[in-house]
Amino acid sequence: MVSYEDFSKIELRVAKIIDVFDVENSNKLYRLSIDVGEGRLRTLMSGIKKYYKKEELIGRYIIIVANLEPRVIAGVPSEGMLLAAEDDDGKVVLLAPEKEIKVGSKVG
Repeated sequence: MVSYEDFSKIELRVAKIIDVFDVENSNKLYRLSIDVGEGRLRTLMSGIKKYYKKEELIGRYIIIVANLEPRVIAGVPSEGMLLAAEDDDGKVVLLAPEKEIKVGSKVG
């Protein structure tokens, strides 16, 4: 169990995927450029390549963990984590707001 106090430290925000890049020597990873409403784009590494084509991702709104410490993945600093659901059959879907909303909006 996670305490409410610990959970409340997680900052979930709406982000928009601006661009998607292949990662050299990886059949799982994309490097995403995302807008979180900070006046700059963030880089986010994600293992969703086998579930989504680049064209399906560009312009899409997603939910991210915005205050996660950066982590170097495949030599690239990743500045957050997107949220996705995976069922028992291995189907993966991105979590997203129901309607378009301003990037950077808090999820809670």
